Amino acid sequence: MTLSSRLARVSVPPITQAARWVSDYDGRHGPAIDCSQAVPNHAPPAEFAERLGQAGADLQAARYGNILGDPALRSAYAAHVSQRYAATIDAAQVAITSGCNQAFFAAMIALAEPGEAVILPTPWYFNHVMTLEMLGIEPRPFALDSAAGFLPDPGALDAAIDESVRAVVLVSPNNPTGAIYPPALLSEILDLCVRRGVVLVLDETYRDFLPEGARPHSLFDRGEAEDHLVALYSFSKSYAIPGHRVGAMIAGERTIAEIEKVIDCVQICAPRPAQAALPWAIEALGDFRAASAREIETRAHAFRAAFAALPGWEIRQLGAYFAYVRHPFGESASEEIAARLARELGIVVLPGSFFGPGQASFLRIAFANVTVPLIAEIARRLAIGLGGAAPSPTLEPQA
Repeated sequence: MTLSSRLARVSVPPITQAARWVSDYDGRHGPAIDCSQAVPNHAPPAEFAERLGQAGADLQAARYGNILGDPALRSAYAAHVSQRYAATIDAAQVAITSGCNQAFFAAMIALAEPGEAVILPTPWYFNHVMTLEMLGIEPRPFALDSAAGFLPDPGALDAAIDESVRAVVLVSPNNPTGAIYPPALLSEILDLCVRRGVVLVLDETYRDFLPEGARPHSLFDRGEAEDHLVALYSFSKSYAIPGHRVGAMIAGERTIAEIEKVIDCVQICAPRPAQAALPWAIEALGDFRAASAREIETRAHAFRAAFAALPGWEIRQLGAYFAYVRHPFGESASEEIAARLARELGIVVLPGSFFGPGQASFLRIAFANVTVPLIAEIARRLAIGLGGAAPSPTLEPQA
């Protein structure tokens, strides 16, 4: 049997690798603390959970639905985004997808041919590069400077676009760094994309964890957004329902028509029970979303304070769900470091090397997964250090 050589070149899912590492942990320091994947550590609100259960028992929710999403959810999401951004979004511009990863997959099929290129700033989100690799689209790395807060320089981005580039992908708040892109910067990059004839794909999965009341950007106001902006979102974190797999896309109607073809072939429609319950939740759970954002901000403050007391550990960027931390063990050991942290200390994080070239001295820590006491426990274990067998020279802390 011959399998696809293209798929064989795609990396093993990083979360799977991290789970293998921690399976060897013997529990000596207490239960494992999983900060590898962004996962809410609480259940959805009780009334929402009840509505999800009721919807799951409804025969209608067990049937096929509209390929682009249930009309009630498309309308509710369009109205919500219109209010959040002080813009006008029509339901016809919305596609409901099976999670944000499916939204990205569909967008890439619609925007680029095999052999063409999409610019991904590094550090990048690993599922984005995996998607492009399996589609035969070149993931074009665009290196970001940690000294600049991992924010892209528009001039350098302009120079990176050539005739093979079809799209630029940005994630804000960022995964993996937590960087938040200022509205003026996003506007400047959309200007650039319009001028160069490419599409800006903006993943805003974590936008509900921005400071309360802040307008993320004004891009939806722009007439050019019709042909040059695709905006992605996930309901997973904000509503604590990652297992229900519901995401969304906003794009021009011509793009949405092409997206419909992709969704029909991949999954036909997003899960229906959550689609049935979410229109109520969007309207009713504003206070829950705001309280969740405040709690994540509390954890961010605790994380900064805890790591400030750890010699050699340096937070290079932090925001929304993630901290991007420079470890004290040299320039090329992040995967070995992450594996040993899981196996010896029961702390599960992801190595920077999973997020693209030039990232081996970093670790991504999803601090929003855990409570403030567990953040203190992470710092306590890191202060103990990596013990057991004598560390190799590459694992000696660097001055």
